[in-house]
Amino acid sequence: MITEQGRVLELLLSGQFICQISDEDAWRYLKTADNNQAIDGQLNTLNRTLATAAEGEVFFAAYQSLGDSERKILGQQFQEVASHLQPLVEWLLLVQQAAGSDTPISQGSAIRLTEIQASLEDTPAFAEQLEKISRYSLFGSTSSQLDGQLKLVFKRLTDLGYVLKPNSEKQIYLATGKIDYLYDVIRFIDETEALSLAEQAEQAVQQGSLI
Repeated sequence: MITEQGRVLELLLSGQFICQISDEDAWRYLKTADNNQAIDGQLNTLNRTLATAAEGEVFFAAYQSLGDSERKILGQQFQEVASHLQPLVEWLLLVQQAAGSDTPISQGSAIRLTEIQASLEDTPAFAEQLEKISRYSLFGSTSSQLDGQLKLVFKRLTDLGYVLKPNSEKQIYLATGKIDYLYDVIRFIDETEALSLAEQAEQAVQQGSLI
């Protein structure tokens, strides 16, 4: 039977982002200093390090040092993240507007699908925006129906780890810490906008964060 340390290590090496919402047990494990150091030591043997985002509330594995192969992989990963920013940011703004909230979505935010759908159906401009968002390659919807577009977008966001559905019987999603990580990425790219994506990726690693 795998230990909790082994389980957490597997999550990190598979590219998962661990926060209190996505996996509270793993998050609490990493919040303990001794466990944190032990996991980081194991990651170091694989040229990885335990990185954090959102002021230490989100954990993930990042490269410890860069060789040619790591730079290539890192550049591809960073380019993928950058290509996802526009549809994700547009989705975040749409949900915030549809919910009539002044507060950006962040870790722990509850998103009630039925309420969002009702707001979109009542506001043509919102419905048009959803259709535009759903057509991005990140989501790839071919549906002409608002209901189908919305469900596909949320399924894809769940698959990517940005939201989760704690109760399969209820149409309520919770935002994970990966959304807060996304905000960190946006701020980082904004601060280093004069650099190429490859240079941004390498600088992110040197700072011990983001990738």
